[in-house]
Amino acid sequence: MNTSDPPATPKGLLGPMRLPFLVLTPACVLLGIGAGFYQSGRVDLLQAVIVLIGAVAAHISVNTLNEYFDFRSGLDLRTQRTPFSGGSGTLAAQPATAPTALATGLVAMAITGVVGLYFVLVRGTALLPLGLAGILIIAVYTVWLTRYPLLCLIAPGLGFGTFIVMGTGFALTGQYSWTAFVASLVPFFLVNNLLLLNQFPDVEADRSIGRNTLPIVIGRRPSSWIYIAFLVLTYTSIVGGVLANQLPAWALLGLLTVPLAVRAGTGACRRADDIPNLIPFMVQNVLLNIVTPVLVSVGLFLS
Repeated sequence: MNTSDPPATPKGLLGPMRLPFLVLTPACVLLGIGAGFYQSGRVDLLQAVIVLIGAVAAHISVNTLNEYFDFRSGLDLRTQRTPFSGGSGTLAAQPATAPTALATGLVAMAITGVVGLYFVLVRGTALLPLGLAGILIIAVYTVWLTRYPLLCLIAPGLGFGTFIVMGTGFALTGQYSWTAFVASLVPFFLVNNLLLLNQFPDVEADRSIGRNTLPIVIGRRPSSWIYIAFLVLTYTSIVGGVLANQLPAWALLGLLTVPLAVRAGTGACRRADDIPNLIPFMVQNVLLNIVTPVLVSVGLFLS
């Protein structure tokens, strides 16, 4: 460590966790709790809190490991940082905190593993494949998955949608359900979109270190059409779930965000190559990811 490096500060220690973005996790966990409630008619509050702790730890782990490996690769010094992409910049400003960021990521991953093991023991080994796949995604996302466009595209949605929502439902009820699966499609498509749009400003920097994201491979404008397709699939999942009697009619509350989605999709397409003017639509994208799962969750609880 260079003795000229500024000393670590609380901000330097917490920055790699990207605390403001952790709000996404409770929204996804709430959707899983709602699915469990719709299935069983009850919620064990203590079990739900334990699930939330494990899910938040997973999110902290993937954030801090991403920050650490981006710093080690030199990407932090090349990226065009925006409020929603390019990382926090904490390690570039305070290199002395890099080992702490790595340790935080590994400890948080261990906490997630302990929580998962607890529910395997309590609810059964059927949870094990889902949990192991989630841990694997955390471990290899930055260093490996970002080199494969399609895997990089769907990994975020698998983590926050399939694994968190279905895993929460199983942890609370001891079984998987079609309701939890259909509900998980909402954050699956939305969180894929969250990371996809956030990759637009990073195309040149990501390419320089060997990443191979979809905006690099096919360009920003064609990627914006994938973004729009995923928005359509989000709301199709909600309507289809209701028509298939896997979601209650109240889940249609999720459609209240359609106007916001229309604005975000239109802006992503029109401003795909205009990063400064794309940022307001990135804000709307974040809101979609939080509000839509919460509204569907409310619908599940009202049923």
